[in-house]
Amino acid sequence: MARLVLDSVVVVTGAGSGMGRAMVEEFCAEGARVAALDIDREAAEATVAGLDAGARALAVGVDVSDPESVRLGVEEVLGWAGRVDVLCNNAGILDSYLPAHEVSVEEWDRVIGVNQTGPFLMSRAVIPDMLSRGAGVIINTASVSAFSAAGGGTAYTSSKHGVLGLTRQLTFDYGSKGIRVNAICPGATLTGMTGADGGEQAVEMDPEIARTPAGRWCQPAEIARLAVFLAGSGADFMHGSAVVFDGGWLTAARNPF
Repeated sequence: MARLVLDSVVVVTGAGSGMGRAMVEEFCAEGARVAALDIDREAAEATVAGLDAGARALAVGVDVSDPESVRLGVEEVLGWAGRVDVLCNNAGILDSYLPAHEVSVEEWDRVIGVNQTGPFLMSRAVIPDMLSRGAGVIINTASVSAFSAAGGGTAYTSSKHGVLGLTRQLTFDYGSKGIRVNAICPGATLTGMTGADGGEQAVEMDPEIARTPAGRWCQPAEIARLAVFLAGSGADFMHGSAVVFDGGWLTAARNPF
């Protein structure tokens, strides 16, 4: 597999846990300098503290749904590393699995703000630097819920469909200018959001997960390895792709929820 260029500067949002933490670990292992962004700065610092990366990792507290927080966070990264080569828009939250007539405006705004507005704001903040060098990679974490309903409620499903729309529009606008944009669409992945700590949701889903073609949960490290591939030269021809990484969930057309 073509490797990530050593010393690339990578920004990962939602880096305090789950897939984001795994991405930070994997990119650092590949020799990148990584900025770990999370709304919980202490969680981001814990991610960095667990690395053998020295000065090659930076923890930054950022609320991706807030334009000013994003601006200040990206400024901090640019001041530290001088550029951004790869942006992994990974931060995300679930909703309450509610149908539209039961969703509050507050919940809608919260979920759309993190899951959809967040990748827009982060991309908008780093694209000028990428354009100045004619190179860059943006990787958006979407979901199988970008293709079907029932993986979440109205807000979550809408937000993940929106992430694919953003991925495709960014590709249309910037692909010819040297910026590659693709999306990862995970299925059931063992993170804190899905009950990786033995939570009730994960236990209830175990029998259904066992009936998918892969027969198991995805591990965050597997998503992280895919992100590293998408960032590297081996994926140079990939523009606007939505990479389904779900153990056959959609293919089997099962709905465990």
